[in-house]
Amino acid sequence: MKTLWRSLCVASGLCVALSATLAAAEESVVLGEDDTLTSGIPGTGTLTNDQIEEWLANPANHEPLKVTLPLGMSLGESQIKGLDKNPLTRAKIELGRQLYFDTRLSADNTVSCASCHHPQEGYSRHTATGVGINGQKGGRNSPASYNRILSGAQFWDGRADSLEAQAVGPIQNPIEMGYTHDACVKALKEIPGYAMQFEKVFPGKGVTIDGVGMAIASFERALVTGPSPYDYQEAYKRFATLSEEDLAELKDDSPDTYAQYEQLQIQVQTNPMSDSAVRGFDLFFSKRVGCTACHVGANLADEQYHNLGIGMSAKEPDLGRFAETKVEKDKGAFKTPTVRNVALSAPYMHDGSLQTLEEVVEHYNKGGDKNKWLSDKIVPLKLTPQEKIDLVEFMRACTGTFPFVSTGRLPQ
Repeated sequence: MKTLWRSLCVASGLCVALSATLAAAEESVVLGEDDTLTSGIPGTGTLTNDQIEEWLANPANHEPLKVTLPLGMSLGESQIKGLDKNPLTRAKIELGRQLYFDTRLSADNTVSCASCHHPQEGYSRHTATGVGINGQKGGRNSPASYNRILSGAQFWDGRADSLEAQAVGPIQNPIEMGYTHDACVKALKEIPGYAMQFEKVFPGKGVTIDGVGMAIASFERALVTGPSPYDYQEAYKRFATLSEEDLAELKDDSPDTYAQYEQLQIQVQTNPMSDSAVRGFDLFFSKRVGCTACHVGANLADEQYHNLGIGMSAKEPDLGRFAETKVEKDKGAFKTPTVRNVALSAPYMHDGSLQTLEEVVEHYNKGGDKNKWLSDKIVPLKLTPQEKIDLVEFMRACTGTFPFVSTGRLPQ
């Protein structure tokens, strides 16, 4: 009996240890709300190799994370992309953060990913098109690099089939970062802090261009927008019509749900939507205006490609998605951008030709620019002046927080 009891105790101990291991392996984080994911290796001043080594020695930094999304974006959790092949870990996200802001990934050490997708400019840039090495200008506006965790194909034309492929594309583009993948890998291998991290994050592989793509993609997947006034208002709707009697009953029967009600009530009061924005919400989601024909889902983007007529009057127009598919209907079609935090990333459209949200609304109001391949979703809206204002105010009410991101503390 004593032997059996000892065996049960040992087995129980193993189960406890296994449970603890599994718990550690499945640390839950809310992307967009956990600033420790993107704030860099702890410390101040120059990032030293000793600090990197200490960071890498912590097993918790290499365990796969169980991720959830914040209010609003959480509605899209079933559409999360890429984590099956490239699980998120703290060490991988941190390596990607460093690479994202490091100009040493470009041929002349002047351009980084952030040069065209900067946190202070809505993870885009306030220029019509991207600007690469030697001041060279690209042909398209810099797409926002947040909320990519819900996105599959990348770029305005969808030519990259994953975020990993997109991350390394600009490195070898002659008018962007102007390097070659081989030269980039060689340069990173010569930086001890990077060599250490790649070996630990990608054991047995060291620095590779695939690893660069996986790390940057991991960092970008951690860039998720927090709740906006629109999200708080939407979440509160289920409580808004409850009477005092209903609320009292809710408090008695479901204290957790009542606590959610109280928290949302505070959030709606501290993050209000204006009357104009509320009217704009009704217009945006109405059948008459039809914004949700394209701007739908948790990220308010359908991940599809549409011809809006932008740029089609040029002598040699950019044919967008057609260059990839060779399908006639894809001529002049470009990927739908998100409306979330769109107020922060002017100018707009694939060529950066519209400077303000007011101009964007006016473009849709007139029914786009006519051409043979114009999307059948684009029709004149006949909006009143007030309705145009209301739509812009609603889009501004879709602005949430960004996680805090450290732009410095890179390996020396």
